[in-house]
Amino acid sequence: MQVPLLDLKSQYAEMKSEILPALEKICDSQYFILGADVEKFEQEIAEYCGTKYACGVTSGSDALIIALMVEGIGQGDEVITTPFTFFATAGAIARVGATPVFADIDPDTFNIDPKAIQEKITEKTKAIIPVHLYGQCAEMEEIMVIAKEHNLIVIEDGAQAIGSEYEGKRAGSIGDYGCFSFFPSKNLGAFGDGGIVTTNDEEKYKLLKIFRNHGSEPKYFHKYIGGNFRLDALQAVVLSIKLKYLDSWSAARQRNAAEYRALFAKSTVANKVELPKKATHSTRHIYNQFCILVPEGTRDGLKQALLDAGIGVDVYYPLPLHKQECFEYLGYKDGDFPVSEGACERIIALPIFPESTSEQREYVVAEVEKFLN
Repeated sequence: MQVPLLDLKSQYAEMKSEILPALEKICDSQYFILGADVEKFEQEIAEYCGTKYACGVTSGSDALIIALMVEGIGQGDEVITTPFTFFATAGAIARVGATPVFADIDPDTFNIDPKAIQEKITEKTKAIIPVHLYGQCAEMEEIMVIAKEHNLIVIEDGAQAIGSEYEGKRAGSIGDYGCFSFFPSKNLGAFGDGGIVTTNDEEKYKLLKIFRNHGSEPKYFHKYIGGNFRLDALQAVVLSIKLKYLDSWSAARQRNAAEYRALFAKSTVANKVELPKKATHSTRHIYNQFCILVPEGTRDGLKQALLDAGIGVDVYYPLPLHKQECFEYLGYKDGDFPVSEGACERIIALPIFPESTSEQREYVVAEVEKFLN
């Protein structure tokens, strides 16, 4: 049996008849950059995320960068984030000239530990970037209390978490900014790169729109140095169509996660596999990934065995950011973030895409059993 990690072709087949005419309309208009279609999508996302404003940008990575730029964060500033995340989170901090400062994660949720954040704050700290990893919100109440106490900006990295909720509040609506990615593998994926920044602050929103267009306002007059961070109309119309399906896809991922839990609970490896834990504050987990922890020393072998069995798996993430070669200058060493380092050695992601079947999940669990027994 073949079980891909993600099957975008089957998703596309469901809405092909809607998407192609919309793309043809854009092609006929020859209006590709920003415009009415982008504005419509921005309004839809703001409503979906429970924010007043949303600003479409080129990617989730650029969403983080532009938020930092609008806040004037750069050389000599420090930004606290997690070492257990996709590279773009810390890469954005470094790209604007600031210093990434890492704080370890909660062992249950893999999200940044607020207590660890508190220990890292200095007079140079300007912002916190919590990551809502795998589709579950970080502990935002504690993080916002810390931020308020120290007058820090909070930029939510919701790249994997659009539609997830913290105590009923949507990801991206709690901090000063919410940054989302529409990379094709995300729950809401474009036909290429795309991203968006949400905010409830009108002045921040106005600056986001200026900064995404080279800092120009009006045209050819530049008070700021921005960048080319504009969302294409082609991506906006695709995302607008897909947004109508997002809640049903998230519900399917939740059902698939529940089925995995039931299958592992009655498996012969129930005591060897640690399943993802749902935090008490997480009122909506949208399972961008379903990541399990396996016994130390078994992960790489299990990964290869599952790939050999036709099962698509991946490791998110094999090396924490503080151990990446490009961040050697930060001076971190092995053992500085033991929870993150341990997760990197034991974690593996199983297929959970909405269109996957019960038979496929039964096969996945059976193959995990076969290897770990």
